[in-house]
Amino acid sequence: MDELGAVSWLLGYGFIGLTGLAVVEKFIPLFPSYVLLMLLGMTVADPQNLIATIAATTLGSTIGACCWFGIGRTLGGERVARKVSQYGRFVFLSPQLYDRLTNAYRRNHFWVTVTGQTIPTARVYLALPAGILGLDFKIFGVATLLGSMLWNAPFLCLGYVLRTSDYDPFQAAFWAAVGLVGVEMSILAIVTICKRRMSGSPSRQRLPVKQE
Repeated sequence: MDELGAVSWLLGYGFIGLTGLAVVEKFIPLFPSYVLLMLLGMTVADPQNLIATIAATTLGSTIGACCWFGIGRTLGGERVARKVSQYGRFVFLSPQLYDRLTNAYRRNHFWVTVTGQTIPTARVYLALPAGILGLDFKIFGVATLLGSMLWNAPFLCLGYVLRTSDYDPFQAAFWAAVGLVGVEMSILAIVTICKRRMSGSPSRQRLPVKQE
């Protein structure tokens, strides 16, 4: 079964299928999540179904994140770090990214989790270090639910608006997807350039520690 066939099969089960698809998306990146959500929004027939779709995908995203949380809690830091080093490149999780996600939890756990659910790639794997660090599961779950809704709702609504617009829905969806990918690539390029400039700035060099 190909990717589109798997998506269509899951959609045939209604609310449960949408929830399952959102769970699967946390483990198998069928498409960039924003593209998948936009396409799902284009299948929605009316505002009531749109609300149900937002609820189902948000629930599924939260369940998927909780599964990653459980994996991190079960395996522990050393085993996860070893697995990331060996196999992370196959799932777009480099050791450097894993370290940044772990270090992010030095700040406010709740808002780091909420924000992380609105960042591509981070929204998939941020739950892994959260489980390893043993964060409060209730707080993590609520923050993930809120962050997932903030991420899912706009793209689902975009797809719904495109479907009900006067433009050809397929052309509109294509150009919207191209635009979203372009925005993401531009942001990644800007962040990369800024990091390189900051790392090469003399002001960023570590000064020697003065001995008392």
